[in-house]
Amino acid sequence: MPTPRQQKVRLADGRTLQVHDSGEGSLDGPVLIWHHGSPQTGVLLPPLLSMTAARGIRLVSYGRPGYGGSTLHPGRTVASAATDVAQIIDALGIDRFATMGASGGGPHALACAALLPDRVTGVVCLAGIAPYTGEEKEWFAGMVSSAGLRAALNGRAARARYAATEEFDPDSFTAADWAALSGTWASLGDDAQHAMAAGPDGLIDDDVAYVTPWGFDLAAVTAPVLLIQGGQDRVVPPTHAQWLREQLPGAQLWERPHDGHISVLDAVPAALDWLTTGA
Repeated sequence: MPTPRQQKVRLADGRTLQVHDSGEGSLDGPVLIWHHGSPQTGVLLPPLLSMTAARGIRLVSYGRPGYGGSTLHPGRTVASAATDVAQIIDALGIDRFATMGASGGGPHALACAALLPDRVTGVVCLAGIAPYTGEEKEWFAGMVSSAGLRAALNGRAARARYAATEEFDPDSFTAADWAALSGTWASLGDDAQHAMAAGPDGLIDDDVAYVTPWGFDLAAVTAPVLLIQGGQDRVVPPTHAQWLREQLPGAQLWERPHDGHISVLDAVPAALDWLTTGA
């Protein structure tokens, strides 16, 4: 398994982002930009490294503002990710790339596709959250723990107040999720703990960004899109994937009826094959 390189990339506005790069593959080979969930640090998780290395894919990730050593950026939108990624790939000498995001990373992957259409070759969203519709009952239906996102509807200060007493509800995960976290995806659980130990700012800004206008039109996504959704997901319910498919012309939806929010990541190898051969 490759040893990732880490570097700080300074942006035009003076902020810095912590970037992780596997360096695998040839210079003209496929590149995948990974968008982490909420909360995560952005480090390249061992299963992702091994899955991409086996396919000759160069894997790049970064900590979104407020995560993993990246400069905080209050008021950021989902669309802000495209501006940040454009500067990261320029710094790394990357021209075109595919992009993949899990959970809260899904919207940020879509932002890159919508706003960097000449550079994105394909998009995969695993258990990706959909834009807030304003219909609270419908959008929150099926979420075991929605209090953080509900607090975010009232702005950053309200979400920060909630963070002071926030606790994770273990019922948010299914038995399949817990099995994944004790097996293949144990590193994801460890990384989430590291992210939260550093403070809640990244998660606060993520949640506010999810429930406010994203800053781009989903109809602007022209690259091939694959949505992958667990039918038992209690964090991002299946209705979110169904709504995204309706709004994304030509998007494919792979439904995995027995998966939850974490176990759906077992579809990553097939998704990588789709990106490199079928997208």
